[in-house]
Amino acid sequence: MHRVIATLALAGLLAGCATSPTGRSQLMMVSDAQMSQMGITAFNDMRKQGKFVDAPRERAYATCVANALVAVLPPPWNANQWEVQIVGDDSANAFALPGGRIGVNRGMFKVATNQDQLAVVLGHELAHVVARHGAERVSDNYLAQGVVAAGTIYAGTRGSNAGYAAAALGMGAEVGILLPFSRTQESEADVLGQRYMAEAGFDPRAAATLWQKMGAQGGSKPPAFLSTHPSSSKREQTLQQQAQQLMPVYQQARANHHDPECRL
Repeated sequence: MHRVIATLALAGLLAGCATSPTGRSQLMMVSDAQMSQMGITAFNDMRKQGKFVDAPRERAYATCVANALVAVLPPPWNANQWEVQIVGDDSANAFALPGGRIGVNRGMFKVATNQDQLAVVLGHELAHVVARHGAERVSDNYLAQGVVAAGTIYAGTRGSNAGYAAAALGMGAEVGILLPFSRTQESEADVLGQRYMAEAGFDPRAAATLWQKMGAQGGSKPPAFLSTHPSSSKREQTLQQQAQQLMPVYQQARANHHDPECRL
């Protein structure tokens, strides 16, 4: 069994290694072109399902913030034509997809109440794309599925209950492989997104304020070790510290006339 899992892991590593913008090693088993097609397909499916709403003011406002952020992204993402749509959902959420697509829930505007706070959210989501987190997650899932399949086959040869083994191994793969990567990706997107917003002329101090407001939304929260996001208090503390380091970047951006004036 150990040999089987080792073989699967080696196959995954041979499939492709990459480095994130923060210098972290990543497993890549899908190409940027494949991810872009997935992103465009997913976005078009939402369109067909009527998820987007006609909200010209909100869309123009979100597009203004997005364009300012995109301008400071590294190539090739700064050259993409990004489409922004408003999702008819009252929850505070947003997303960016490979292929140049951004969705902002209507409920986001009730929490992110100025351009700096909206830039926190969109900078974070764009950072997921730039850091290829989507491709990394797909690759992680491929590897996890291979481990579960190998374990199930092995359990069957030993006379164990294959269904029970698959369920147990599935939970082990989720906690041990998928969720830890997700927490890492969320923290990485925080760091990158806050830098992007400062370079674009948005106040990086808004990041801690925004996540404080998000944390105050309440609701049922999973245990920290099962959460795909860092805790709100830890996130706020980290962003406050980084904001101070980014103030010279923000001030230089403003001096260089990166002064977005996006208003709802």
